[in-house]
Amino acid sequence: MTTMTTGASRTAGGRSGGAATLTLVRAINEGLRRAMEEDPKVLVMGEDVGKLGGVFRVTDGLQKDFGEDRVIDTPLAESGIIGTAIGLALRGYRPVCEIQFDGFVFPAADQIITQLAKMRMRSLGALRLPVVVRIPFGGGIGAVEHHSESPEVHFTHTGGLRVVACSNPADGYHMIRQAIRCEDPVIFFEPKRRYWDKAPVDLDADPDLPLDKGRVVRPGTDVTLLAYGPMVRTCLEAAVAAEEDGRSLEVIDLRTLAPLDLEPVYESVRRTGRCVVVHEAPVTLGLGSEIAARVTEECFYSLESPVLRVGGFDTPYPPSRLEEDYLPDLDRVLDAVDRTFGW
Repeated sequence: MTTMTTGASRTAGGRSGGAATLTLVRAINEGLRRAMEEDPKVLVMGEDVGKLGGVFRVTDGLQKDFGEDRVIDTPLAESGIIGTAIGLALRGYRPVCEIQFDGFVFPAADQIITQLAKMRMRSLGALRLPVVVRIPFGGGIGAVEHHSESPEVHFTHTGGLRVVACSNPADGYHMIRQAIRCEDPVIFFEPKRRYWDKAPVDLDADPDLPLDKGRVVRPGTDVTLLAYGPMVRTCLEAAVAAEEDGRSLEVIDLRTLAPLDLEPVYESVRRTGRCVVVHEAPVTLGLGSEIAARVTEECFYSLESPVLRVGGFDTPYPPSRLEEDYLPDLDRVLDAVDRTFGW
């Protein structure tokens, strides 16, 4: 491995400070940039992340500012990307790997599940692998299978991995920096159809939550809506629509999928008595199943109705012309809310 340059002198004009209105793409880019400025051991690697700046331009300009030793264009070999990152992490680096699309992660599943997730336990804590695996996930962009999937449950089921999903630019900026600083491997899911959503981000502020905490993004009294990633915005839109019918929906952005932070969920459900979990992944054995089981165990005597789940169907992701029928939308969320009042 060649000597890594810090790139500090090359970033003077590349980063803005203070508050700004950013897209999610730009916010994650700024988070990566800040992490690379702060720690010369942070590397970015993946297919087309350098000269091209990634297919979604999340890494745009980083190779220009930090050099080819720190922003590395890799071969089209996901297993090789993760395997190389594991070796680099063992030598003291903090690699951030981009998997170009969600469905492309499976060639790297062996490296992630049997190596990356197990090393700390296998070494009795002597070895740590601070590797971040960035995965754009979910549908809604008019793409085909392997480009629009939600594979998060494969990794939440794997002990030794932290799994998180951002839903907005501010969280994208802060959470990517927190993930890079984490001593455990982090699977970092980014909702690709929200990449162009804009929101204010304070680039100089400290994060208001740890990486492993969820957030109530809209208070309510009648039903608890749980979501993460791309479905948070859908649930917020559902809450606005439900308000016209006199119903108050509390929306919680889970943010952390492994470990789950369910204390704010339990507190909310004990007040509302009703709970709906929403995700793009298929309902069967999706993350909503685990959440529904835990909420039922902890809040049984507070529930006015069963915990309901809204998600994709048990089929491969459909052609783009059918994806609007496949993906959960405002109407399907509101239908589940209506059903919670039918018990």
